[in-house]
Amino acid sequence: MRELTDSRKAFEEVRPFGWRDAEAAYAKNPALPAEAASGRVQRAITALQLETEIRTDRADLGKRADRFIDNWKKLEAKSLAQYQGSDIGGYRATRRTMGEMAYKLERDPQLKSVLANRKAALGIAMDSQRSIGRELCFKHGIDYGIGRGIGIGM
Repeated sequence: MRELTDSRKAFEEVRPFGWRDAEAAYAKNPALPAEAASGRVQRAITALQLETEIRTDRADLGKRADRFIDNWKKLEAKSLAQYQGSDIGGYRATRRTMGEMAYKLERDPQLKSVLANRKAALGIAMDSQRSIGRELCFKHGIDYGIGRGIGIGM
């Protein structure tokens, strides 16, 4: 962990938020670090530039919304496959990630407003009265936030 923290600090000095962009790019394409380490850096550079653009380009929320929808659908499919394959640990981890995505959405009003017009892409009824994040959790039976299930009796 210390080495990771040190490398992130060094990356931060060279390029602010660069380590976050790199980790996001590498998470999307796990082959990029090996390519970059072998000297083939062009695809890694392009992916890093794209992640920086997505993070910084607040005017083009469409890209962020597309990315959210794409990630959500991938997690939804992964969750289903894990459930059908009896991988309960993986299933729970994926569902937890989906819950975190929905919860973070509540803290991003710009993205939330763009996604409100794309409810159909997320499989949400257009006449739903819940917020996007809460509706996603409700539709998929995912716990929303950290306040639930902390032992408060009824």
